[in-house]
This record gives sequence, structure tokens and C-alpha cells, in this order.
Amino acid sequence: MFKSLDHLIIAVEDLEKATHNYQLIMGSPPVWTGGHKSLGTSNALFNFQNTYLELLSPTGEGLGADLINHYLKDNGEGLIGMVFATNDINGVHQSLQNHGFAIAEPANGEGINFADQKLRRWKNLFLPPDLTRGIFSFIIEHTHGYLPQSEEKKESEPYKLDHVVINTNDADGFIGIYKDIFNLRLALDKNIEHWQKRMLFFRLNQTTIEVIEQEDDLPPNDKLWGLAWEVKNLEKARQRLEDADVEVTPIQKGVKEKTLVATIKSHTQNVPTLLIQHID
Repeated sequence: MFKSLDHLIIAVEDLEKATHNYQLIMGSPPVWTGGHKSLGTSNALFNFQNTYLELLSPTGEGLGADLINHYLKDNGEGLIGMVFATNDINGVHQSLQNHGFAIAEPANGEGINFADQKLRRWKNLFLPPDLTRGIFSFIIEHTHGYLPQSEEKKESEPYKLDHVVINTNDADGFIGIYKDIFNLRLALDKNIEHWQKRMLFFRLNQTTIEVIEQEDDLPPNDKLWGLAWEVKNLEKARQRLEDADVEVTPIQKGVKEKTLVATIKSHTQNVPTLLIQHID
């Protein structure tokens, strides 16, 4: 159904400040800085090997601005959205209808890059609350234009999304949606004894959707929590960030075997952010 985790969205109040912060973290400028006039939003996009990251800010009037303003009022800046890509959005629409979900027709969208006035166009399929369960999520099919590639990444710079972390209070329900309806591959379903929590791994386009269950008595709810970016040399990455006055923890062994990790503690717009190096 989906070919990739297309991009992740961070809601920000001040796009210029957030872009500066993420340029320090990523080591290179965004490949696209533009806007969606009809939605009342502006954005900055950072491209990676397997996805891209969108900083999204309300700068006008429209449904997009209303959504971001509402989120910022309730939560402050943070990770708000997860978007999946497809080559057949009409087929996805029909499949979800066949599963009994009331879902609107795909809608056209476009964005302009302020630097060169180039356009990208796409079709969106916004998912209903009974599928997203608290996460702003939609399906996208790109139809015109392309996102420029970043310059070749240095070994101290994040080049790939390793995983995105989602908290849930209903792991079985999450599986029922993401595995049984979205057809994502469930690679792990395990109870972690020392955390006393259940963990799920879904794999898609060389990245992992990591789901942590914490049961409660509330209705089923999912929440985007944090991001982990892969680097080729964590020691150099940490030194680069310290030189830029970005706060980062000492390097330690990761939970996963043959990994090293460090946590970025500043400049993330409230998004828990991990750097990870896989050791051969």
C-alpha cells in the first residue's frame, strides 16, 4: 500500500529560528524553503537518504495554519505529523473504503520554493481519526517536480532516519491498523522486561517505526514522540555539535547491540532526538 515513510512534520512557531537550529543539527541548510499559500503555512525541508523532515509554521490563513496554531496552543512546538507515500493514491483510497472507513477523496496540493520559484505538486489523502488515533497523518502521491538532494553528507552529519518513536496505550489496536490495514511489515513484537513495556518494530524504506506501549484506562491513543538519526561517525558528529554550542550527551552504548548513541538536548524544538551509529 505504501512505498515509503515520505516525511515527518515538526510544528514550529518561528520558522527562521527553527531552520537555523536544525541547520546546526543536520550540518547543512534545507534543500527547500517555501510555502503553501492556500493553506497559510510556510516550511523548510531537510532531505535524507530515506525520508525528509519538514519544519512547518503558520504564516497566513487557511486549514494548515489553523491546524498548526491549534497544535502550538495545546502543546507548544513539537513532532506533529507522519506522512506515507504511495504511487497509487486512488487505490489506497479504495482499499480504505473497502475496510469500512469513511474517507474523503484525494485532494490536490502544491508548494513553491522561494529560492527559485519551482513548484512541486501532489495529491493528499487525509486519514480519519479512527485510523490516526491522535497522530496527524496523511498519504501523499507526488505528481510534479522533485525535492532537491542535499550535498553529499559528511560522516559527522545525519544522513538517514534510523527510527521514529511512537507511544501508544493500545499495541494490539496499533497492529490492527498498521499491519492489517496499512500492510506494514511487523518485524518485532516483544515485551521488554527491564522497561516493563511492550515494543513493536515496523519496517519501511530502510527505517523503523518503533512503538512503545504504556497501558492506561483511556481510549486508544497514539502519539509521535521522538526521532533517531543515523550518522557514520558519532564522535565527529558530537564534536561538530559541541563546536556549534548544541548541547549533546556523552556517547554510550545503545540498547541495540553494536550501536553507539548520543542524545541532542537543545535546538530540537522539543523533539526528543537521538544520534546513532551502527558499528560493523
